[in-house]
Amino acid sequence: MPAIRFVVSATLVLGLVCLVTCKDKADDEKKASSTNASAQTPQQPSPTADDDDDNPAEVNAAAPENSAPLQAAGRQLAYSFDSDTAGQSPQKFHSAITGSGSESKWVVMADPSAPSKPNVVAQTSTDQTDYRFPLLIADEGSFRDLDLSVRFKAVSGSIDRAAGLVFRLRDPNNYYIVRANALENNYRLYHVVNGRRSQFAGANFKVTSGEWHELRIEAVGNKIACYYDRSKKIEATDETFKDAGKIGLWTKADSVTYFDDLKVTAR
Repeated sequence: MPAIRFVVSATLVLGLVCLVTCKDKADDEKKASSTNASAQTPQQPSPTADDDDDNPAEVNAAAPENSAPLQAAGRQLAYSFDSDTAGQSPQKFHSAITGSGSESKWVVMADPSAPSKPNVVAQTSTDQTDYRFPLLIADEGSFRDLDLSVRFKAVSGSIDRAAGLVFRLRDPNNYYIVRANALENNYRLYHVVNGRRSQFAGANFKVTSGEWHELRIEAVGNKIACYYDRSKKIEATDETFKDAGKIGLWTKADSVTYFDDLKVTAR
């Protein structure tokens, strides 16, 4: 009988050892599988994250835009601001604002570093209201499918230091915006609907202040590609604004930003 009890006990112990070993192996395989999957999946910015602010509870109403003729495919408009008078707002544009705070201040000024000399257009207001987006809207035409670009230099700003391109704008509360931010070192694509921003694509990289860079977007139908210094950084689709709209320049809060060589071609 002692021998039988010994055999039974040994069998039970052996079974328990096998059970624990199999469980540990399964757990290890599960962890390895999870690690491999994470390593193979590139990390992308959250498509819905809003890095630099929250939407306010209330949004200021926007004045309706005057209509502008739809531009035929191949039509190009270009603005170097060199024929505009320094110290004044540029011709063929008007200023507006999304959000709250003081009015934007867009002025033509000389800059010896300008890509096309002598002038640039600058947003010079330093109002630190966080949810405040100065706009400079072009009056000459509307575009649906387009190739749009501008050169910019982020000069200063402690709340924000941003530069953006606006397209398919219906009014100051409804448009697409792609912007680069030199304080956050990122590039973000938003749609603004009834004054509320929603990010749906983005990329993270170094955005330097005090140097000229280029923003460029291509929009055809619901497909949008965004470039920074001729390198494609964002590719996305969105159905929010399907119709033609105006183009423009954009900053945020106390960003002092210079712009030059705004160009648009209808596609």
